[in-house]
Amino acid sequence: MKKIAVAAATGNIGKRVAQQIARKGAETVLLGQNPERLTQLNISNSTHAVVDISKSEQMIEATKGVDALFLLVPPVLETTSLEEWYRKVTDAGIAAVNANKIKKVVLISSLGASTTPNLGTVSYCGAMEVAFDRLSTNVLALRPGYFMENFVQQAQSIMEEGKFSFPFDGDHDIPFVSTDDIGDAAAHYLLDDTWSGHWKLNLMGPENITLKDIAARLTTLTKKPVEYVQQSFDELKAQLKTLGITEKVVQELVDLHTALGDPNAAYATPRTPEVSTPTSFEQFAEQKLLPLL
Repeated sequence: MKKIAVAAATGNIGKRVAQQIARKGAETVLLGQNPERLTQLNISNSTHAVVDISKSEQMIEATKGVDALFLLVPPVLETTSLEEWYRKVTDAGIAAVNANKIKKVVLISSLGASTTPNLGTVSYCGAMEVAFDRLSTNVLALRPGYFMENFVQQAQSIMEEGKFSFPFDGDHDIPFVSTDDIGDAAAHYLLDDTWSGHWKLNLMGPENITLKDIAARLTTLTKKPVEYVQQSFDELKAQLKTLGITEKVVQELVDLHTALGDPNAAYATPRTPEVSTPTSFEQFAEQKLLPLL
């Protein structure tokens, strides 16, 4: 029986990965920092390990005997530098692979990860890919677009004010992708023994959509007017500073959103048949957003 370790198992993607591989009969090791949340996952045929995935010693211990590793760098704002956080998680993952001779790794990277520097976490994902590609083990980097689930955070604004906002031009077309589809793809390749080597796969949802078009679709779905209001970068900075994060992290997040909104940067990736994933924005909205409204 295949044994697979799943990092950040309590997050949207990690939980989906764990559920899917458990359904296929694999043994799952759930990695996370909150024992109560790990237990509440209620994944069949699984064990859990309370572990800081940025600590090499803990990762080595938690992944002993596993055949494959799913690695995602979870969002952490309580750090002095996101670049440092990504490097620590990368180093700990590589240490675990080397120490335990893990045969297969599936990473969550980012669309545009191999483009240019100074793209915030997009660039850090690129550095993670480069580091794992130095290993002799089999490595797949999944490169998703913008998560549809980011709209869940704006459910209250959509419901009460009839609006949502991002720091992107309303006519900028974005490859929105469901985190469920990302998790399904990761689970598939963790279980699939027919691939080998080092390779990348973009995951771009079924279509690119502008935010003005999203507003129109939400208006139809909710049967009330919904508008898109572009947030300025000054407003974004002010919002981020209220979270008590460092100036370095604020700038890294601004760099990220600047890259995602640049029509010639991270999301300028051509759409080809293999990058499409099945969940439409309407399906996502009906399953996850409208129930909150």
